[in-house]
Amino acid sequence: MSSPCDPSEAPVGDVGGALLMIDSRLQAIYDEKAEVDPEYQRLLDQFAASLGPSGLDALLDGTCTLIYLYMKWLRLACEAHDQDVIETVVPTLVGTMRKMPQTFRPEVIPIMAGLLISSGLGLSPSLWRAQYGRWTDAEMNPLEGTAVLLAEHINRMSNDRDFATRMVTDALSGADKDY
Repeated sequence: MSSPCDPSEAPVGDVGGALLMIDSRLQAIYDEKAEVDPEYQRLLDQFAASLGPSGLDALLDGTCTLIYLYMKWLRLACEAHDQDVIETVVPTLVGTMRKMPQTFRPEVIPIMAGLLISSGLGLSPSLWRAQYGRWTDAEMNPLEGTAVLLAEHINRMSNDRDFATRMVTDALSGADKDY
């Protein structure tokens, strides 16, 4: 039986733009930059403003696609060790979110956990989220933060700071070759 949240029905969005944002945040973390560089934030704001509403929606969908891809990789890794991704990964990430109240206000954590769980179950996080209306401004930083936490978790598991980014760029490069 088909689900209304089937990933094949979901828009892929701007995965490249989302990956650029997530990777730059990861690199700042790895470089131990606690504060966001004001110049970077200005460029990010300028980039977001240049997208317009449809471009911003594409970036949101691209971020959800990344969350889906990361959770799929984690699900396969967990299954290889007879573990459940929801039981293994979600509590760790939610616990981390609770320790970051400036990024993850308590009221958005259930939504971000829902994105993780829907992805862990093989459902589209963007279609799952769409059931509850449009994205809110309060969910923008937590959405990005969720993708960053997932990518960092994968990088830590693989003992490679660039693994999560490379995994997606390799998949995108392979998709280009199919056409």
